[in-house]
Amino acid sequence: MVNDEGCLAGSPTSKLNAYDFYRCTLGSSRYVVAPMVDQSELAWRMLCRRYGAELCYSPMYHANLFATDPKYRKDALQTCPEDRPLIIQFCGNDAQQILEAALLAQDYCDAVDINLGCPQAIAKRGHYGSFLQDEWELLTKIVSTLHAKLSIPVTCKIRIFEDLDKTIRYAKMLEAAGCQLLTVHGRTREQKGPLTGVADWSYIKEVRQHIKIPMFANGNILGLEDVHRCMAETGVDGVMSAEGNLHNPAIFQGVSPPVWQMANEYLELVYLHPCPSSYIRGHLFKLFHHIMNIRQNSELRQSLATANQLEQFQTVVQKVQAKYEVFHTGEIPYKPEEMAAGSEEDKLPLAPWLCQPYIRASPESHRQKIAEKVREAEDPNRAKRQYFDKDGNEISRKRMKKLRRRQRRPNQTEAQIQHRHERRLEYCTECSNPQGSKCEFRLCRVCCKDKCYSTDRDCPGHGILIKSRRAKAKQFEEHTTHVSTNPVNDPVTTAIDAGDPL
Repeated sequence: MVNDEGCLAGSPTSKLNAYDFYRCTLGSSRYVVAPMVDQSELAWRMLCRRYGAELCYSPMYHANLFATDPKYRKDALQTCPEDRPLIIQFCGNDAQQILEAALLAQDYCDAVDINLGCPQAIAKRGHYGSFLQDEWELLTKIVSTLHAKLSIPVTCKIRIFEDLDKTIRYAKMLEAAGCQLLTVHGRTREQKGPLTGVADWSYIKEVRQHIKIPMFANGNILGLEDVHRCMAETGVDGVMSAEGNLHNPAIFQGVSPPVWQMANEYLELVYLHPCPSSYIRGHLFKLFHHIMNIRQNSELRQSLATANQLEQFQTVVQKVQAKYEVFHTGEIPYKPEEMAAGSEEDKLPLAPWLCQPYIRASPESHRQKIAEKVREAEDPNRAKRQYFDKDGNEISRKRMKKLRRRQRRPNQTEAQIQHRHERRLEYCTECSNPQGSKCEFRLCRVCCKDKCYSTDRDCPGHGILIKSRRAKAKQFEEHTTHVSTNPVNDPVTTAIDAGDPL
């Protein structure tokens, strides 16, 4: 039987190609949540799906760690039946290594994506992401290997070259190697951070006209109107959002809900699908970006920066809601508040408590600010900035930074330790330390060593070989009594002298 998408209903699962995969597996998804490091975790994906996202990508995972570290892999493979369709993204520069990781992931997702677009310094050091875009022979090997040996399709996410013709040839090369869906970010590798600038949709349009596989566009997506405009101008099949989605997870519904509504729903999902506190903090800072730039909210900002428990994050959200909900409902008229230095929040199209995009300053503006700072630094008459501790004593800038770090990472309390248990992490069965990921006794290293000594056992996971060493020592003892008879030819003595295992 053929369904509305032209797919065989009830047929055995088989690997689909290109548009069959896009229609039948991805459901012709148009609204896509981008892969974001430490930001597109399960709780956030579920929130986005609730508000119109039709396809989600996992965060970027390192193929080597995923393939070799069971704990890393277990943390990465957080998903649930409702978390589909899902594409898991890997970074790496070795075809066999990425294949090993992908084989372990393929039962938990609908496709595997290769990150060829990350422009950050860490990608340069690790030699992956956009820093592979000139190594076409290597990329052909990676894509073709995954295409041939995985039971699910392989997809790619790339950035453009300054040369349009090279960008087109790059896309066609990946298509020929076996890529079944291509995402094109309309910025070059150099366009990042303060120099991000505007993505060039004309390049995306040209690539779309030269390849025959499904294609997503990425870049310049601030609202739902941008999604539809991008699809109309470029002809792509879907549009991927990253930063726009982080500031407004309801972007694909075209609405701007109050930030506390999105924050509360997200924290409810975090309770169901736990994640590290750094992820939660990052999401709340994005949602509260415009509010936290208001001078009067400096204490709220500090509270959010030092929070590391779910209850503490909930308290911050409650304070934001208590302050701004009366303005949102119209009970009290809102008077614009003083913004932090350098902030452009007075130009916001909506009230600061509503989800809305963050618009970066232009690269030219950034270069002007840098030039001004250089001039100020070279001015011999400029006032030197002073730092003081809580007692009013002057301290160095380095000392002040250290004090601020301590404030962000206070000593753990009993409540925090209990909270770690509630997050369902695996801890030693004898103490509160994390257990070894490969320990067969489910203990930390210290407790495992004690157990091995007391029970005369080995733990290969921790590399503790008490039983083996005792056996070796016993054999050595037994044969020392016979060493006088034939010390040269005795095989046990020879093995021990050579350091070989018995």
